[in-house]
Amino acid sequence: MTQEPQAPEPQAPALQYAGTLSVFIAEPIDVGPTPEGHRRIIPITGGTVCGPRLSGRVLPGGADFQILHTPELSQLDARYALELDDGAIVSVDNAAIRAGSADALGRIARGEAVDPQEIYFRCTPRLRTSAPEWDWVNRTMFVGTGERYPDRVVVHVFAVG
Repeated sequence: MTQEPQAPEPQAPALQYAGTLSVFIAEPIDVGPTPEGHRRIIPITGGTVCGPRLSGRVLPGGADFQILHTPELSQLDARYALELDDGAIVSVDNAAIRAGSADALGRIARGEAVDPQEIYFRCTPRLRTSAPEWDWVNRTMFVGTGERYPDRVVVHVFAVG
């Protein structure tokens, strides 16, 4: 058998900063232990999105559906809508993981401030709209980094090139 020549390592896709979401939240609804893990629902009350490619507001009425799998790992599924500055409505389905020490995640669960450097918080926001001028978001993959504060979640969103 002939051996294939070693291919060069592929290049990582470029990331382009799209904007920062500041999503305000209410007190969690504690569903409690389930077979998949401890479930919580965090109501979303509003917020903003500001950046070079996205600008507008977070509409109230969404929620973050969380599963706390272990004291060190949470799975997040936030669903909400944006109203962009031109009036276009964009739905956001944001899947994320948040990992850190049991102490740090426990402080977050209690609504306490935690230094974002203590937490691994990464996400894949999926944006969808019917607005023709914003169709590019339907055809773009996004990734993000998150920070959790007592009253809000901040997500820095990047388009994958």
